[in-house]
Amino acid sequence: MGDGHFDLHAFNKTLQLLHHFIKLDVRFIDSEDQVAIQLVDHQLPAVIQSVGRAYPELKGILQGLSPTSCFYYINEVGLEYLAVGVWREQSYCGFVLAGPFLSSFPNADFISDVIVKSNLPISERKQLQSFYQSLSFMSSNDSNMMGDFIVNLCAHPHADSQLVSPAIIQPVLRKEEQESQIAESISVIELRYRYEKEMMDAVTRGNTEEIRRITAGIGSHFNLPDRIPESPIRSTKNLLITLNTLCRIAAEKGGLHPVYVHNISEKFSITIERSTNLPQLKKLTAVIIEEYCEAVHVYSTKSYSSIVKNAVNHIDLNLQKPLTLQQIAANIHVNASHLSRKFKQDVGINLIDYINLKRVEASKIYLLRGNIPITEIAFMVGFNDLNYFARVFKKCTAMTPSQYILANR
Repeated sequence: MGDGHFDLHAFNKTLQLLHHFIKLDVRFIDSEDQVAIQLVDHQLPAVIQSVGRAYPELKGILQGLSPTSCFYYINEVGLEYLAVGVWREQSYCGFVLAGPFLSSFPNADFISDVIVKSNLPISERKQLQSFYQSLSFMSSNDSNMMGDFIVNLCAHPHADSQLVSPAIIQPVLRKEEQESQIAESISVIELRYRYEKEMMDAVTRGNTEEIRRITAGIGSHFNLPDRIPESPIRSTKNLLITLNTLCRIAAEKGGLHPVYVHNISEKFSITIERSTNLPQLKKLTAVIIEEYCEAVHVYSTKSYSSIVKNAVNHIDLNLQKPLTLQQIAANIHVNASHLSRKFKQDVGINLIDYINLKRVEASKIYLLRGNIPITEIAFMVGFNDLNYFARVFKKCTAMTPSQYILANR
């Protein structure tokens, strides 16, 4: 690689430092356009994994710039990156790629544009939204400062530091003080765990109103003392990681499909670690609990039989594809007539009406964008006939798609 003086093992230590401090995924792409090192906290959703790997093009750009340049770019699905060339004695050795990150919040319109422009399946919307919302947000000033940091860190060979520390001083805890602290904490701890149990029960049931009632009444009971006094941010992050795990278990118990549970859990795991201040972390407590609860409320199949659960999960994950009773029955290996009876019994409407209702709900998001033709939206959500889409939409909403757009402007 390069002129033979590049030490990949030593440079891996440089990337470890970079990854730790900038809190972004980092990769080193060598001079042969191969990923030689990667430090990645999360994977891109499968539906966009093949997008934006323009390594040869980036190499060509960076080789034409000065060695101290940082190249900023946005790929086809709106993901932002910083690329910095690595040089040793004026010889190109490869480049560091940091990202993805975002410079604006990925609201519903942002996700809709990504799906439409890249022709992605609408069934991936929830996963994409969770992924984009888990990314770090940076202003132009942040990205400029980060570019300076990457350039300066990568411009020199790594040097190991020598850590020198004094002898450890063991704290003294008197028995009387310990007993007094325990006695004072018992009632607070018991109350805290009672609230915790009530909240997890509400998440399991998908009861969003109960969650709001409980969180409003908690007051200061959840203001736990710092378990790592010298690092309150780390202490708060540890508590939120525990909360994320508890909510994940409660949501699974409540019948939330593993795909949804995984996406939400991964999103919050990354968001927690990348948060940089206490106010932001403290706001996450309510956000985590309410999102899991709302997901159970909307997507739970707990009350359904195993056959109907499998059918609903298949519909939710394949909404943009052709769906028929016979095809779904074959996919989940049951008799079509039996599935039809059980579905009506458990859900209260027949299977085709359920599919249409889900598709209409999905179409509303895109209709409100105002810049996507209705015909295109119909195809995106699984209808192959515009007139049929209009009839179904009116049956579900008492309005045509055009009337819905006008009513919500």
